[in-house]
Amino acid sequence: MNHYNSAREVFDYLSKNAAYIGPQIHLILWGMGMLILDFLIPRDRKQVISLFSLFGVGAASIHWFRLYRGGVGRAFFDMIALDSFSLFFQLTVLIATGLTILISYRYLDAEGEQHGEYYALILFAASGMMFMASALDLVTIFVGLELMSVSVYILVGLLRFNRKSNEASLKYFLLGAFSTGVLLYGMSLLYGVSGSTDLRRIGQAVGQNPSSPVVILGMLALMAGLCFKVAAVPFHMWAPDAYEGAPTSVTAFMSVAVKAAAFAVFYRIFMVSMGSLHHFTMIVLAVIAMLTMTVGNWAAVTQTNVKRLLAYSSVSHAGFVMMGLVAGTELGVRAGAIYLFIYTFMNLGAWAIVLLLRRRNIAGDQVDDFNGLFFRNPGVAVLMLVFMLSLGGIPPLAGFIAKYYVFAAVIEVYMTTASKLMLALALVAVVNAAVSLYYYIRIVLAMFIKDLTEPAELNFSTGITVALVVTALATVVFGLYPTPVIRLAEMAAYPLL
Repeated sequence: MNHYNSAREVFDYLSKNAAYIGPQIHLILWGMGMLILDFLIPRDRKQVISLFSLFGVGAASIHWFRLYRGGVGRAFFDMIALDSFSLFFQLTVLIATGLTILISYRYLDAEGEQHGEYYALILFAASGMMFMASALDLVTIFVGLELMSVSVYILVGLLRFNRKSNEASLKYFLLGAFSTGVLLYGMSLLYGVSGSTDLRRIGQAVGQNPSSPVVILGMLALMAGLCFKVAAVPFHMWAPDAYEGAPTSVTAFMSVAVKAAAFAVFYRIFMVSMGSLHHFTMIVLAVIAMLTMTVGNWAAVTQTNVKRLLAYSSVSHAGFVMMGLVAGTELGVRAGAIYLFIYTFMNLGAWAIVLLLRRRNIAGDQVDDFNGLFFRNPGVAVLMLVFMLSLGGIPPLAGFIAKYYVFAAVIEVYMTTASKLMLALALVAVVNAAVSLYYYIRIVLAMFIKDLTEPAELNFSTGITVALVVTALATVVFGLYPTPVIRLAEMAAYPLL
């Protein structure tokens, strides 16, 4: 009877804890199901798998909503947190995953690479990102990071017969392995200092001896590894090549979901474990943020390839998100969450239109490929205009709200502390926001001013149409009425303060 009761207690404990990671379990199980389904479906019926993957995201979203309504908690010996911060970033990842699947099917057809494992890897990567967002332990962070990274390494090299894709995958893998090694080194140092992998216990140990060289070195190693994942200078060198060589749908996924998951870890570690080192980390991160914005923007100015242009644009946006991390306040956390959530919609919308230009034997990824797009399809040109202006931070679009909040977070700290560093960061950000408009407007001018050079039909599909409608509505509506996003971000900030 005692054995029965013990087994029952273990089962109850596991089932309760498993419920907290239900969305991740759904994604993994549906991904495994797609790998099996891929063997059973003929090549000309592969659209079934893309629909199946959407159902997987839908099932995970339903479970996420139940968790959102059910309250907060911790699982697996406090290694997993179910709080408003993790739920916010899990929602961001689920939205990015669903939109990526919607824009993928017709593009993979054009590339001749319609495979079930593509959708499975997308779901596996998304589950890793959700583990990263909810992790309270260094081991959990690493497991989630590797699940995400390995899946994305393979996705980047999906175009097996494309040399650029092979080169991008190899570069991303080698540099990613190096950054993971640096990250693990930092984790090992912090474990040596605290004797624990729990972020809160590490924070207590760091607070007792914040000036220790081992603590400083561990913090810098962690910062370097995470800067690679968010493509922050000087660890951004992989982004242009990986973004250009990867399948465009994968590039879109990387530019929003990977960045959101990495920043979730960034905020969790540096707000929970490194709070006592905030004065030092603020200086280092402020310098990185200024360099990231400047290098990303000025490199984008010279690009003629849209994928590389948007890659450098993504680098610069990482700098803007880091402004909230530099502030280190409630408003700073809220600003970073708002920026990443809004960026998901406006950036994926822009990538969806780049996908429309891809046809068989036509890459469609040059700025000149947008020439005269307004005369070929006015609706698509207007949508691209909306996304470009939003990325540039022009009101009343959602991108303006995102930039407003990160500026407000930095200015709030400046008004409180009179820090010249905060003032310099704000001024550099203003200049870079103006510079970014130049290369976004280049694409707009190509669409509305230049003569039509490519009269071929766009590569429309139901999925891309739905994705464009969703991203465009979100970009406009959240700009005019940002209250729902602001409230979600306010809730997300509470667990870290």
